[in-house]
Amino acid sequence: GCRSSRYFGKTARARQARREAGKLWQMTKLILVRHGHVEGISPERFRGRAELPLTETGRREADATAKRIAASWRPAAIYTSPLGRCVETGAAIGKAVGLTPSVVLRLNDIDYGDWQELTRDEAYARWPAEIDLWYAHPDWAAIPGGETLQQVLARVVSTVRDIVRRHPDETVVFVAHDSVNRVLLLHALELPLSRYWRIKQSPCCINEIDFGPDGWVIHSINRTGHLAQTN
Repeated sequence: GCRSSRYFGKTARARQARREAGKLWQMTKLILVRHGHVEGISPERFRGRAELPLTETGRREADATAKRIAASWRPAAIYTSPLGRCVETGAAIGKAVGLTPSVVLRLNDIDYGDWQELTRDEAYARWPAEIDLWYAHPDWAAIPGGETLQQVLARVVSTVRDIVRRHPDETVVFVAHDSVNRVLLLHALELPLSRYWRIKQSPCCINEIDFGPDGWVIHSINRTGHLAQTN
């Protein structure tokens, strides 16, 4: 009996602590965007941290995404990867909603190391076992000279944690990359990194997710209807 009362007492205190935390830490809405189209998406290359400007299609996509965000949300801040394709996409959104985006280094794309700027076939000719592992079991892959998905996850989650604390009960826009977005969405869905290839992120797609005292709520993933007239 005493043990049960102690347990339920602790449970009640834990619930009270969560309620108190909720008063201090309201829900933050994250509008997670991938940058617009660049060369190297199709046919595909390992782009990673190569500086690639938006194509004409990419600029149209960024403008359409900016209009969609301005019509649907009132962001308090915009955060972008340091790479130009994200900065340019973020600038279009910032112009539409009246904000100056901030660059966050930890939102950078995955470091593809020795694979950067190679096609899949070119990389396979030199690292066949590693390439096979990347596409079959990405959570086990170690890119030569680059990052693992676990390293990407650690830096992205720490960034989101810092920004969520900075924006309680507000909406923020992240403009990042295919790999960064996939990893963050897997984390929000409480799915393992082995599911990396199961999530699609099209250029200038919009994902809407909330984070609050009870964790993540996913509203939409890879929304692209706003891009219908851009291609």
